[in-house]
Amino acid sequence: MASAALEGATEHQGRARMALSAALEAGPSHAYLFRGPRGAGKRAAARAFAAEIVAAGAPDPDDARRRAMLDPSPHPDLVWLAPRGAQHMVDEVRERVIRASAYRPFEGEHRVFVVEAAEAMRDESQNALLKTLEEPPSFVHLILLSSEPEGLLETIASRCQPVDFAPLPAAVLEAQLGATPEAAGASPEEIAAAARLAAGDLERARLLLSPTGRELRAEVEACLAAVLADELSGAPWRRLLARATAAGEEAEGTAREALEEESQAGIKRTAKDITDGAKRAGRRRRTEILDLGLELTALWLRDLAALAVGAEEVVFDRDRLDLLRAQAAKADPAWARTGAAAVQDTRRGLDLNVSEELALEALFYRLARTA
Repeated sequence: MASAALEGATEHQGRARMALSAALEAGPSHAYLFRGPRGAGKRAAARAFAAEIVAAGAPDPDDARRRAMLDPSPHPDLVWLAPRGAQHMVDEVRERVIRASAYRPFEGEHRVFVVEAAEAMRDESQNALLKTLEEPPSFVHLILLSSEPEGLLETIASRCQPVDFAPLPAAVLEAQLGATPEAAGASPEEIAAAARLAAGDLERARLLLSPTGRELRAEVEACLAAVLADELSGAPWRRLLARATAAGEEAEGTAREALEEESQAGIKRTAKDITDGAKRAGRRRRTEILDLGLELTALWLRDLAALAVGAEEVVFDRDRLDLLRAQAAKADPAWARTGAAAVQDTRRGLDLNVSEELALEALFYRLARTA
């Protein structure tokens, strides 16, 4: 039987709940890989699962479980590692996970090490972690969380027991969004749109309700309005790039402050480490926002195609129905479908380090020529 905390954390993840409950009954394995989209509940499930592991064999199981469930947790046998910037620092992985795993539990019979965003470990860190995965002490349990498991080395992933988390249904996201600060002042239609556009990712849904998300959606609408009007002389795609750049600069500044605070607190970091870590965080955020802008563009075109054939019930942008209806009345559904595919091709092309501005310019001119 799963604990109440684990039941709650996996309420909408039946497969994960069954796998973790079975693991607790049979005795947990030495390593797990929780994989699935952001916001699917991996973090909460990992904390509840870890709390059950450290409670087993503890002198006071209830107290051990209670302390392990706190965030951050004061329990000495639970180590939780999250990246401060775009990547985990190599030294932190070595000190807090690899070397620390050699020490016996402080209180009970088990130690749990959770690595959040495991794909953000550099290859050097992953290779160093490999020995711990291959020959772990009997009391050590590793839980890796990843929204992008393809970023993990195969040698790492193959030595972990996978636990899959599915995207959350739009209705679940919509209900959860209603309790978030971002939803304050948002209309029911906007909340419904954010839930559908997020593709099962609660964090992305919250982003779409934030000022950054709202501005990004507005830029996407402006770009496509310019396409349909065949008026691209103002290069509207540059505003998409500007939004992504601004978000990246904000993330870089936030990461720099966090890294400098940790350095002042005694964590060994050179000035170069801080600068490089902050820049990586900025680049990662910029790429994320630009990719989201393109995904929103593809989804808008998909909505136009749906409306053009009378399938209003499947529209994602629920809060823009009047504008979509007006555009769909003039748009060819075949053009919208082809355009959505072209946007996806552009997204994949950006992974090849092509010029972002030239790629976006080519995309929107192509859309305008075929509209």
